Amino acid sequence: MNKIAFQGELGANSHIACREVYPDLEPLPCATFEDVFAAAASGEAELAMIPVENSIAGRVADIHHLLPTSPLQIIAEHFMPIRFQLMGIRGAKLEHIKAAHSHIMGLGQCRNFLRGRGIVAKTSSDTAGRAREVRHLGGPTQAATAPRLAAEVYGLDILAENIEDAAHNTTRFVIMSRDAVQPEKAPGVIWVSAFVFRVRNVPAALYKTMGGFAPTAST
Repeated sequence: MNKIAFQGELGANSHIACREVYPDLEPLPCATFEDVFAAAASGEAELAMIPVENSIAGRVADIHHLLPTSPLQIIAEHFMPIRFQLMGIRGAKLEHIKAAHSHIMGLGQCRNFLRGRGIVAKTSSDTAGRAREVRHLGGPTQAATAPRLAAEVYGLDILAENIEDAAHNTTRFVIMSRDAVQPEKAPGVIWVSAFVFRVRNVPAALYKTMGGFAPTAST
């Protein structure tokens, strides 16, 4: 079976995105974004599911460091609403939770909920991976901030639902492949353009470059 690589462990948001867009491909979890790019570039995976920006937490900085040197091509995109649940071991109570563990992007999207309840945010490598660790190592005062799927995968209780700070919380993913594929045009569908370029080290270089994309007044 062909595979699609993603960063994180089973139950992560990227895993959910893989299932939504390519349900017939086998998800391939990778420890780091570098591993995801390498898996797709080597042929171990056919595609890579890469989060590039979130409507609340902003861009995923690691990706913008990897794109310029990657041989992969962006062939599609996927916008996915993000919903976070606070989860703990069986029998844990919300009022007893002292710390919540998650990826920095996930914690940034739930800042108001955690701060309002005096829960300390603890950064970890990814959302679902920390849910697994809470299941095996955590006590009744430790929780994970992760997608609902992670609670199902690792047998955790959901202590609070949909704790993201804004209902419009959305992550944009790009799908990457070794081969360039022109996306099919569909009525009403507008793609977000993405390109990588280098500017000279001179004043206003970026301004001058972007000026080429400015609309001109109609005559």
